[in-house]
Amino acid sequence: MATKSILKDVRFRDKSLCRGFAAALEHAKGKKSKEVRISRTCQTIQKDKIKDFFGDK
Repeated sequence: MATKSILKDVRFRDKSLCRGFAAALEHAKGKKSKEVRISRTCQTIQKDKIKDFFGDK
């Protein structure tokens, strides 16, 4: 998750939206995320080599 989205202010204009948000947080409480396995190889590319990596378009 992007850090910037965590730091934003949340404003509710309606009581039902506020209650729905609180209910969603309560529902998510205690749930664990799924384990992710990377199935493809990864490599680091220098910024000046990115165009060469993707080729001409």
